[in-house]
Amino acid sequence: MKDEYDFSNAEQGKFYRPIEELDLPIYLEPEVKDFFIKTLRNQRSAFSLTEIVNALLKKDIEISNKITNS
Repeated sequence: MKDEYDFSNAEQGKFYRPIEELDLPIYLEPEVKDFFIKTLRNQRSAFSLTEIVNALLKKDIEISNKITNS
């Protein structure tokens, strides 16, 4: 490492992104991932793993909202 660095032309916050804008990786447990991949292959579906998991999570949110708002 250098003893000194020149930050005179640095731009503060250049790479800052609010947490809401970040796409965080989500890792499925192997058995969950295998289930979805096998299901997609058997159905020869045009859907992606991401689309399927998002659809299931949206449905879960919908059910949860119905339960808590009843």
